Amino acid sequence: MSLLGTRNRLATVRSVVTDDRSGILIAVAAGWFLSIGVRLAYPVLLPYLRDAYGLDLTTAGFLLTALWLCYALGQLPGGLLADRFGEGNVLVASTVISAVTLGLVAVAGSAPVVYVATGAFGFGTALYGVARFTTLSDIYPDNDGTAIGVTMAAGQAGNTLLPLAAGGLASAFAWQYGFGLAVPAFVLVAIGLRLAVPGRTSSAESAVDSVSLETVRYVGRELRRPEIVTVAAIQILTYCVWQSFTGFYPTYLIEGKGFSEGVATGLFSAFFATGILVQPLTGRLYDRFGIRKALPPVLGVAAASLVALPFLEGFWPVVVGTAFLSSILGYGTITLPYMTAAFPADMQGTGLGFLRTVYMTVGAMSPVLFGALADRGYFDEAYLVLAGFVAVAVALTWWLPPLSEQ
Repeated sequence: MSLLGTRNRLATVRSVVTDDRSGILIAVAAGWFLSIGVRLAYPVLLPYLRDAYGLDLTTAGFLLTALWLCYALGQLPGGLLADRFGEGNVLVASTVISAVTLGLVAVAGSAPVVYVATGAFGFGTALYGVARFTTLSDIYPDNDGTAIGVTMAAGQAGNTLLPLAAGGLASAFAWQYGFGLAVPAFVLVAIGLRLAVPGRTSSAESAVDSVSLETVRYVGRELRRPEIVTVAAIQILTYCVWQSFTGFYPTYLIEGKGFSEGVATGLFSAFFATGILVQPLTGRLYDRFGIRKALPPVLGVAAASLVALPFLEGFWPVVVGTAFLSSILGYGTITLPYMTAAFPADMQGTGLGFLRTVYMTVGAMSPVLFGALADRGYFDEAYLVLAGFVAVAVALTWWLPPLSEQ
């Protein structure tokens, strides 16, 4: 990769975030910063919730399952609502729901209320997931990969900063502050979204204004197209890798590499921090070269890093390995713009919402299988399995046509 090429990609990112549409991008990115960052604060606050409500590890784990399963199940409704009522309106509604339900978690007086409010929070944030992609694809038709990459980088900043902030507040004051202080932030972002983002960014015509047999046939026909099936398979494989890796990497660093909890947490934060740089660049690779040329090298780095991880010993080799492993965070800025643009405009939200529901639901099951391997003494081998998933995803890219050929 030449220095000139890197400068050109950085210049493109800079132009996207500073042109007259930048207010929309900043508002959408701020919402995603909160949405995913607060969800990944749950593992940090889980010990405090266990103490407060007498949860054992199983019931505490079920709380996380409720969060992510409801997030997965909310993808399709989010797409339907975006197509029906407008992308900007759904972004605002999602942020308001997130503020209300997170407030309920903070003031809950019993475990059942925490479970219900957490599930509702997961569902509410799910509405944001699809609408943000279709919004940016509409607003940035020529640089949607870069715009989505900037937004996903904001999410990585949330992953890096908000769990640390929530843990610090819980340690210094009480766990409720870790959730409660995010509520006014959600309210401010909702106001910003209302002011910056049009209520609808796509055509006013929608294929899903009403549910009919013909609508179902139309949606089903589009979902069966070879490029949709192939990119969905790639997304399932890579999302399983993301879920398993992020779910167990700190534990692996402690149990497999012998690091302290503080060092493991720092390396985990560094993983997401590096993603802030990786995602805009991989998004630009997609804009410049398309999915068939951009995705294999990004996934190739991820696969090689996963294979190398069990053999790395010592602090600095693992630091370097963690930096390369952050390439795992870059695949989405390549696959998701392709997936979004592959659908007709009148069912883009619905199609993307359906596929996100499928791959996130499947992905939510992968940590269980990964953990089962680790419990049986195959922690290192589990990472080799993940590398195999990535290798299959690379092979599948050869069946993806450029969108211009459709």
